[in-house]
Amino acid sequence: MDRALKVAFVGNPNCGKTTLFNAYTGANLKVANWPGVTVEKKEGALKYHKHRFTLVDLPGTYSLTSYTMEEKLTRQYILDSEVDVIVDVADASALERNLYLTLQLIELGKPVILALNMMDIVEERGMEIDMHRLPEMLGIPCIPVSAKHKTGLDILMHTVAHHQEKSKQENLEHHHYHHGRGGHHKHSHHKEYAVVYNDVIEDKIDQVIARVKESEQPCSNYRWTAIKLLELDEEILSVYPGNWDDIIDRSYEDDIINGKYDLIEEIIEECLVNKQKKAAATDYADKLMTSNLWGFPIFLGIMAIVFFLTFTLGDFLKIGFEAAFEWFSGWMYQVLTSLGASAWLISLIVNGIIAGVGGILTFLPNIFILFLALAFLEDSGYMSRVAYVMDNLMGKIGLSGRAFIPMILGFGCTVPAIMASRSLENPKDRKRIIFITPFMSCSARLPIYVLFSSMFFQKSAMLVAYSMYLIGILVAIVTALIMNIGNKRKKISAPLLIELPEYKTPNLHTIMIYVWQKVKEYLTKAGTTIFLASIVLWFLLNFGMNGMTTDMSESFGAMAGMKIAPLLIPAGLGLWQVVVALISGLAAKEVVVSSFSVLFGVANATTAVGMDHLRDVLAGYGFGAGNAYALMVFCLLYTPCVATIGIIYRELKSLKLTAATILFQLVVAWVMAVLVYQISLLL
Repeated sequence: MDRALKVAFVGNPNCGKTTLFNAYTGANLKVANWPGVTVEKKEGALKYHKHRFTLVDLPGTYSLTSYTMEEKLTRQYILDSEVDVIVDVADASALERNLYLTLQLIELGKPVILALNMMDIVEERGMEIDMHRLPEMLGIPCIPVSAKHKTGLDILMHTVAHHQEKSKQENLEHHHYHHGRGGHHKHSHHKEYAVVYNDVIEDKIDQVIARVKESEQPCSNYRWTAIKLLELDEEILSVYPGNWDDIIDRSYEDDIINGKYDLIEEIIEECLVNKQKKAAATDYADKLMTSNLWGFPIFLGIMAIVFFLTFTLGDFLKIGFEAAFEWFSGWMYQVLTSLGASAWLISLIVNGIIAGVGGILTFLPNIFILFLALAFLEDSGYMSRVAYVMDNLMGKIGLSGRAFIPMILGFGCTVPAIMASRSLENPKDRKRIIFITPFMSCSARLPIYVLFSSMFFQKSAMLVAYSMYLIGILVAIVTALIMNIGNKRKKISAPLLIELPEYKTPNLHTIMIYVWQKVKEYLTKAGTTIFLASIVLWFLLNFGMNGMTTDMSESFGAMAGMKIAPLLIPAGLGLWQVVVALISGLAAKEVVVSSFSVLFGVANATTAVGMDHLRDVLAGYGFGAGNAYALMVFCLLYTPCVATIGIIYRELKSLKLTAATILFQLVVAWVMAVLVYQISLLL
């Protein structure tokens, strides 16, 4: 065929939609167990026999009501673009929850195929789905697949290729009459439509359709348009303005929703066998994991375990990296010396590049363990519980538990975390979350915590580093609370609707894709941003007004640091070297670590010997445990890296708001660091 079929993958969050998309396209996209992770559509090409497909992975959504950004994007794309076939990916183990979106998609009037994913979980629960009755009741093909095990993929694409022209439901066989739903409506729609409402609604639909036809406005699906007008859908009302009061005397959205759920209840009753054999273990676990009393303490305990592993296991593995870079640094020095390289070149390569990049790479084991643990929690199904647990707390500051999702993502990297704020339906909520998400401690700050907590707090290092994450959450919540003062919209616009997926054994392939992506990003940053930052920092510290200098105090970096240092004296950070290190952290927070090594003239500062030496050097300046803790707090809260600043500007589309965000974070960091240091002096 000449044209590639455009196939849209649509489904609830956590249904395995993106995993199925990956199985076809080979794209290693992130698969996470909470809503809002896919905030932009992804495309991939596929060739199946003589057919060519363009597959589109749309954001996970529970409905097409157009409340949240995911719903708006998904609905708009399906309506506006030339989608040939819609593949509705449903979690077969949670069929009752997934069918609501299926019925909405069917009403759009485009060819729909139901891909029943996670059939292995259905079997594990001892349930069965009647694969003959289900297509009869829905009027669309229903194909069992497993994205995880890559089964059923060929038959699904075969069905897509041969179903592209069939937008009308076929072979519908409903037995509604014993429910009183066969009704006495003048038109019997049960042979025409999967979803048939009560007589009152059907009469209204007929009247609205007649009025729409009279308007002579172009309409591709009269029934769907009529249903949306009865729901008082703002977008459709703008297309068909006028006085509808004689027909639409109120919003019939609840009636229409109830009508769909009546049908879903009937489908489950007829098609799902042994429904009572559900996952008792999951329900029992959720009594603890999502309880009002234990949910939050359990979350804190799990994160404490994550950081315990990050430190203990990560530090054990780090020893080998430290030894390797120490050997490489010495070997490179000997090679350059034997080649007769000039002193400045040796200094640039050994003290600048290798010390900068190598010092960061030694923390790779800690980063690896952190992301491995987070990936395990995501893929096991726990992370969506966190949003549910936080719903009550977030509601008290005027936000939904959904708003905690970007904050959780911030533990990894602030850039995708801010992008995930698109999952919030209210623009004001989005701005507030963008404002506070940078306070969440991203992985780039971890090397700072590891270095300074290990140097100054030894046995309590893990607890000190963990406290940074708690402080970040606390500052973010308090900031949101302050921003909510005077907000007339005290109640959140809608309750949190989130699917709690089945607890499952994490998929090794999915976890390794996620971890490798994060490690690759870290290595890429070390090879680009940190590499360039190390060179720039070396030049700033080795050149001054009179050219190259061996005295750093006469360098351009020192001159800038000395101008700003007095402002940080109340925070115990009044050394010009500390100021320069903090400025270098704007390129990437990891650079703060390598900057300390260069600024205080300590080679291999990340090794045990190097840490002892650096601590002694800092002690000579009066820099102790109180200063170190204040420094970590400042690094946690101050202006994020340039990449984050760029994404903040892109999301807010306002230079003024971006500047206000940066300034606010800087002020908060200064205030908190001052408080910490002054309290440490009293203690």
